[in-house]
Amino acid sequence: MLFLDWECNCDIIQFILLLGDRLGRCEHYASGNGTYVRQQCIYSSLAGFVHEQENDDKLPILNVTREEQHTVIPEVGSIVTAKVTNINPRFCKCTILCVEDSPLKDKFRGMIRKDDVRATEKDRIEMYKCFRPGDIILAKVLSLGDAQSYLLTTAENEFGVVLAESEAGVNMVPISWCEMQCPKTNIIEFRKVAKVQPQHILTS
Repeated sequence: MLFLDWECNCDIIQFILLLGDRLGRCEHYASGNGTYVRQQCIYSSLAGFVHEQENDDKLPILNVTREEQHTVIPEVGSIVTAKVTNINPRFCKCTILCVEDSPLKDKFRGMIRKDDVRATEKDRIEMYKCFRPGDIILAKVLSLGDAQSYLLTTAENEFGVVLAESEAGVNMVPISWCEMQCPKTNIIEFRKVAKVQPQHILTS
């Protein structure tokens, strides 16, 4: 079994791992995607390659992926596409689908706090008027919340809802920075609408 721990001076990205390989100690690393913790040590939960991810002033994160090439992991500052899964008065939860223009193979959770929805009038924000479950949003990664959850922001104008279905099941059309309209019923619903920039539009 490969033993990779904090004392080694090798480049961590070069290691090929087997299931159950020990990667390091929790006092020096945080457990990330493709890993698990047992008795204060981090182990690989799959065979693949280990990557060390910077985490601001916190412990670096160890992630294990099946492929060495084309591995995409959300990082602070990344522009992500996500699907809203749950809303409450303080925050909304979502699943991150893409980083920039690269689809993710593994699931990552995201969360947008009330204070990170927009830059102005934060005291007047109502989460249910900004997002709804099923909405597709564009956001920026603020920081890492825990091992597989990221704090996101839509405070800048180009971030927010880019695709939303009305109650009639039809894709709505943005009519302002805070409203979208169903073209079938003409009913208007509130959203934090993204002013999508050309570089963020994916073309098939």
